[in-house]
Amino acid sequence: MEERRQMPLIGDRFPEMKVETTLGTLNLPGDYKGKWFLLFSHPGDFTPVCTTEFYSFQKNYDKFRELNTELIGLSVDQVHSHLKWTEWIEDNMGEKIEFPIIADPMGDVAGRLGLIHSANTSATVRAVFIVDPEGIIRAILYYPSELGRNVDEFLRMMRGFRKSGEEKVAIPANWPENELIGDGVIIPPAGSEAAIKDRRERKERGEIECYDWWFCYKKA
Repeated sequence: MEERRQMPLIGDRFPEMKVETTLGTLNLPGDYKGKWFLLFSHPGDFTPVCTTEFYSFQKNYDKFRELNTELIGLSVDQVHSHLKWTEWIEDNMGEKIEFPIIADPMGDVAGRLGLIHSANTSATVRAVFIVDPEGIIRAILYYPSELGRNVDEFLRMMRGFRKSGEEKVAIPANWPENELIGDGVIIPPAGSEAAIKDRRERKERGEIECYDWWFCYKKA
């Protein structure tokens, strides 16, 4: 009977693996210890939607690096296909792809990460894994093949992870342009009567704002 692998989940450690890329061999997640990395799979080289995505990721690469975040691409294409495709992007669109792209022609990496759809075993799905500096998976996102990803959203997520980690807060919808609290951030829920009392006192002192004791926030 064929062994079924369970894809890793949010909160799991990213599986240790050695991968071949356009920039040489990498050991994941070890080679990125101390950095965040965003690994994104694409259905195939020389496809229009994927080309627009890679162009956008490269255009924003410096912004990711400012957030201590590296990019890693992945598909089941061979490394020479990746190299020819990135050469085409540079020659025709003026952007040199500087981040590595994993070549996974046997589907070993994609299989371990759950990136091969049962209905199409010849291509990787459009997915994203965000991994923190300790190698822990913090977010997993999947997209249909016809819908290109929004790179601004990944930058927003990285800024949100940083804000949340530094200030021990939660991030509201559409932050930093939330319809209720603007660029404010949410204080974690109170877990005791003493915490509820403390919140009410802090609100009276003008340190925080609240809709109720269970929904308190502070401005940026």
